[in-house]
Amino acid sequence: MPESEVNPLAPARLATPPRSTDLGRLDAGVWSATAHRADDGELVIGGVRASALLAEHGSPLYVVDEQDVRERAAAAVADFAAALAAIGAEVELHYASKALLTIDIARWMQEAGLGLDVASAGELEVALAAGIDPARIGLHGNSKPDALLRRAVTAGVGTIIVDSQQEVERLAAVAAEAGRTQPVLVRINSGIHAATHSYLATSHEDQKFGLTFDEARAAIARIREVDGLELAGLHSHIGSSIHDAAGFGAAADRLMRFRAELLAGGPVPEVNLGGGFGIAYLPSDDATPLAELARGIAAEVERACRETGTDLPRLTFEPGRSLVGTGGTTLYTVGTTKTVHVPVDGGTAERRYISVDGGMSDNARPALYEADYCARLANRDSDAAPALARVVGSHCESGDVVVDADWLPADTAPGDLLAVPGTGAYCFSLSNHYNYFERPAVVAVRDGASRTLVRRVTIHDLLALDTAWAGEEH
Repeated sequence: MPESEVNPLAPARLATPPRSTDLGRLDAGVWSATAHRADDGELVIGGVRASALLAEHGSPLYVVDEQDVRERAAAAVADFAAALAAIGAEVELHYASKALLTIDIARWMQEAGLGLDVASAGELEVALAAGIDPARIGLHGNSKPDALLRRAVTAGVGTIIVDSQQEVERLAAVAAEAGRTQPVLVRINSGIHAATHSYLATSHEDQKFGLTFDEARAAIARIREVDGLELAGLHSHIGSSIHDAAGFGAAADRLMRFRAELLAGGPVPEVNLGGGFGIAYLPSDDATPLAELARGIAAEVERACRETGTDLPRLTFEPGRSLVGTGGTTLYTVGTTKTVHVPVDGGTAERRYISVDGGMSDNARPALYEADYCARLANRDSDAAPALARVVGSHCESGDVVVDADWLPADTAPGDLLAVPGTGAYCFSLSNHYNYFERPAVVAVRDGASRTLVRRVTIHDLLALDTAWAGEEH
C-alpha cells in the first residue's frame, strides 16, 4: 500500500500513515527515559541493546529502566510535597505495589521516600523481605483472611484499610488476641465514577470494595468504641488510568465534608485519596503531569476544608502505574507474519498480522480492559512502507492481542524483534501460564548493564509442580 493511501481499517488516531522514516521514532511520552536508537537503528534501553538482552535473558522479556523508575518515584515525592506544602498540609506517598512488585523495586521506592501498599499475604511478605518499615505499609483487600490480619498486626503494619463492617469485628478480635492497638482507615465509596473502563472504576456503589457513607458511619462508631482499634482516617480510590484532577477533586470534596461531620466525635487525622494516575500508552495520549494533578487536588482539599471550617488532614496518595508503567518495555521475537484481506465497503483492505512469542500470558490487559499499546521494530532500521499491523500472541485464543493497531514496517519478518513500551505496570503482575507458557524474566537495566530481578519461570519449573511428574526421575 502506498504511504499516502489511507487504510479504512485504521482507527482514527492512526488514520494518516506515517512516513517510512517515522516508523522507528520513539515518542518521549511513551518510552522510558533512557530508550533510544543506536546508530544502526537498534533499540537501546539503559545502555543495553535489545538483542543483547534477549540473548542473555531469553524472549519474551520484561525490561525495567531503573533510572526511569527511580527518577519518577523521587519526582512524585517532590511534586506532591510541594503541592501540599503550598496549602500547609502534610503528605505521604505509598507505592501501590500491585502495579509491579519485586524486592528490589520495593527497595527503590523506600529509597525514594515512599511507603508501600499491599493487598495480599504474598505482597506483604515481599515488602517485609525487602526491609520496608512496617509502620509505612498499608494493607488493602476486600476479603482479608484472619491469618493475614494476624500477620499484619503482629508485624506492626502501619494501617489496615477496613473494607467491610464484618472486618471491623474480625480485626478487633485479632488485635485483642495480639494485645495491640491497630490503626485503621475506612474505605469509602464516594460515589465518584472515574472516567475509565468499568472494571477499573472502584468507587461506584455496585462493586466489591468499600463502604457507603451510611455504612461507614456505623463502622466508624464501632471502631471508636472497640479497644484495640484506632481510627486513623478515611480512604478513597476512584479508579485507574485517570488523566485529570476533576474526579479526585470531587472525591476530596465529599470526603472532607464527611470528615467534618466525623470530627465532632473524635480526631480523623488522615485522608487517603488513593491513586490511579494515568500514563501515556500511545503517542496520541496526553497524560497529565503528576505535579499538575497534585496542585489541582491540593486546591480542592484546601477549598473543602475552608468551606467546612476544618483543619487540613494529613494527605496520603498511592501512585503505582505512574511510577513504573513507562519504565517498563516488553521485548518479543517475531514468529509468523501474514496479511489478511478484510471486506470493506464493497472492496477489501489489508491488515498485517504479526505474531510474537508471548501474548496474553505476559500482557493480559488488552483482553481484560481493551487496553491499547503501540509497538516498534527493535533490532534494526527499516525504510519499508508502513503497513497497518495487529501484533498478536501465540496462544489458542483469537482475543490474544498485544497491540490492536499500529503502523509497522511492511518488511517486518520472522526473527525480528519487537518492543512494546508502557508495560511496567500490571503486565508482570497479571502474568500467567496459559497454554503452559513460561513466564518471562524481569530484568533491570542501568548504565550499560542488566541484572535479573525475577528469573524466568521455565517449563521445567511448571512440570515440577505436577505431582505425577515430580515423583519421577528426571
